Amino acid sequence: MDKFKAMATFVQIADAGTLTAAAKASQSSLPAVVRSLAALEAHLGVRLFNRTTRRISLTAEGQQYLERCRAVLAAVADAEGELAADAAEPTGPLVVTAPVLFGQMYVAPAVTRFLQRHDKVRIKLLLWDHVVNLLDEGVDVAVRIGALNDSSLVAQTVGTLRRPVVASPAYLAAHGEPTHPNDLRHADCVHFTSTPGTSWTFHDGTRQFQVPVSGKLTINHATPAAEACVAGLGFGMFIEYQVAPHLAAGTLRTVLEAYEPPPRPISIVYPHARGLPARTRAFVAWMKGELARFGQ
Repeated sequence: MDKFKAMATFVQIADAGTLTAAAKASQSSLPAVVRSLAALEAHLGVRLFNRTTRRISLTAEGQQYLERCRAVLAAVADAEGELAADAAEPTGPLVVTAPVLFGQMYVAPAVTRFLQRHDKVRIKLLLWDHVVNLLDEGVDVAVRIGALNDSSLVAQTVGTLRRPVVASPAYLAAHGEPTHPNDLRHADCVHFTSTPGTSWTFHDGTRQFQVPVSGKLTINHATPAAEACVAGLGFGMFIEYQVAPHLAAGTLRTVLEAYEPPPRPISIVYPHARGLPARTRAFVAWMKGELARFGQ
């Protein structure tokens, strides 16, 4: 018995309402449909339909099995559709969004490399620091940093980012290195306003606590805030990519690493998984590879 074919025939019988109608819908003979149903019932050891001379109806077992068969057949159809999409050449428009600085540093170069390989795709890249509704804004793929609140979206986490406190070597030499976050209460701090409020969040084991901070400069963009820390204006708390070049160059150093909050996830997000066009599937796979460095 071809089990998959028998399941498909069973669903056709349930949908058509009669064996004869199922035979017609499947372009098969009535005896073939009857044999298929009989073989399936014998294999399962249960009766799937109650049959009389005038009508056919599902048994309780048949109703339960029908739901499972529909799910299996739908999954197979989806898998075949995905393979067909993967085999197709990516083409057409794609709208992508990412945070401004992270997008400039990592997403935009990855988009450029993707387009060099797939010249029939057209990408509109929108760099925003606010979270947008993907469906309302017509966005196909988003790169997001932090916790995700919309459970209707498909999200693939590709890595994490620390949230360190940093200062310049010269500032640390002049003022000393803090040993506990409470030391920042009386220190100069550059306040970057994407951080809510005027307190910074720290963790001590499983305990989370806030430390109020103050300083000479409050600013609403990460790049000049980091440059102010390099110039010696005090401590700053950033997502690590925002100060990565300065950490690599040694113009900023991390402090209080033992008290850092948990790393923030980097996720590739899109509205749904089924029926994605080849261009979207190809781009998601590409970005997973491009951002794999953050998962190490």
